[in-house]
Amino acid sequence: MKQGFNPYLPFWETVPDGEPHVFGDRVYVYGSHDKRGGELYCLEDYVCWSAPVTDLTDWKYEGVIYRKDQDPINGAPYDGPLPEFEDIMKDENVLHCLYAPDVAKGHDGRYYLYYALDFCDIISVAVSDSPAGPYEFLDYVLCEDGKSPKVGRKFDPAILVEDSGNYLYYGFCPAFKFPGMEDYPMPGLMMVKLSDDMHTVISEPVLVANGYDTAKGTSFEEHPAFEASSIRHIGDWYYFVYSSLQGHELCYAVGKNPAGPFEYKGVIVSNGDLGLNGNTMPVAYWGNNHGGLERIGDKTYIFYHRQTHGTEYSRQGCAEEVHIQNDGTIPQVEITSCGLNGGPLEADGMYDAYIACNLMGKSITDSSYYSQSQGVTGHVVSRRPDEPGKLVVPKDTPYITEEDFPEGEHGLKSFICQMNEESVAGFKYFKFDKETIINLELRGTGEISVHFDNADTEPIGTVSANSSSWKMYDIKTKELEGVHGVYVKVKNGQIDFARIGFSK
Repeated sequence: MKQGFNPYLPFWETVPDGEPHVFGDRVYVYGSHDKRGGELYCLEDYVCWSAPVTDLTDWKYEGVIYRKDQDPINGAPYDGPLPEFEDIMKDENVLHCLYAPDVAKGHDGRYYLYYALDFCDIISVAVSDSPAGPYEFLDYVLCEDGKSPKVGRKFDPAILVEDSGNYLYYGFCPAFKFPGMEDYPMPGLMMVKLSDDMHTVISEPVLVANGYDTAKGTSFEEHPAFEASSIRHIGDWYYFVYSSLQGHELCYAVGKNPAGPFEYKGVIVSNGDLGLNGNTMPVAYWGNNHGGLERIGDKTYIFYHRQTHGTEYSRQGCAEEVHIQNDGTIPQVEITSCGLNGGPLEADGMYDAYIACNLMGKSITDSSYYSQSQGVTGHVVSRRPDEPGKLVVPKDTPYITEEDFPEGEHGLKSFICQMNEESVAGFKYFKFDKETIINLELRGTGEISVHFDNADTEPIGTVSANSSSWKMYDIKTKELEGVHGVYVKVKNGQIDFARIGFSK
């Protein structure tokens, strides 16, 4: 039986900022597109993946749906002069990157893709007759006077089409104002209404989630809005999801109207499980986060992303089921390896180690991808390939990567590298049926222990690895039934970890 994992797309695909939408009998995920091991955000063109709503393990690659060179700002033809907008990183020799998008079906039956190019204070719109594209540039989001709305940074757009109108959300609110933004009004995340042409603004901007400058004294005070606007209408409520200044978490606010007012209600997911049941220690190297809610069949899911390759610029989409309470609230969910599977994974057969949802090194409390990327330290990420950002984990900490392997999927082999003393890779959850042998594919030299339910429990067994090439090691466990987490811990040495398996 086919199973689903986190990340839900193949290990070689890097689509963060995922916005899931059900159109017809399929769910489509739209996101930005990182380069594997890249040194900047969103270096690739937009792609789309989709799955039947009845089988969230069966993802199909829809191909490239929109290229960065299709936007007139990047040189594509445009009827007339470009509108006025601020470009704080103007460089005619470098194409602007496509940042996080969103898509909605318009009243005319066509599909509209909204996006912002990096460091450009304007939102663009593309259109297609199919949710899977390809999309063609349509126009820019402008007021009737031909200018962009004056309040709020045009960034991370989200779109909602209702019988009452078309609602566009956007915004960017760092605590530290990047050069060129010092005097720019960024009170929080904003909303404007659009006409039926899907690109003309017909209302004044409305503040829907308070940011750093305006959160004090509001429900957003402890979790000010930073970026990543996302909007859904589920039941009686409008759910506005956003990334807070904490960076690793997706928060939500609720309202009875698409224009608000919205009230902060809590955290849905943290990509380090921070805050879950009062947890103050990250269980993974956490970084920025972006995603959306979607009702798929009779269940609701939150889509989010994690970081790989030891940088902030190589992110993968993950998802978890959420449970909306009778009062409309959503308890924070745990990050897992099983994600969209609908339950725990079977403790039978081989699994790639990259599905580890917990990944910790000795110095995890001192490092994250987040600390520089949110603008709280004054660090500005360059968009020039010859001036890459420097957001990396320490050299003695583990991360997910891959290497060339002709026999592997996509010609690659995924693995966790740099597992040193006290490093832990955790998998949640597996369903066991009595006695099991655990198989570990390892490379390197060191002593490794395996634990159930918690990395600090008594090990069920240990192995000593000593090989410069990939080698399989076996550990016989005690009789075990039920659902358990499995944790692989390095006691000493340095190990690369490719696969974990279960056999009788």
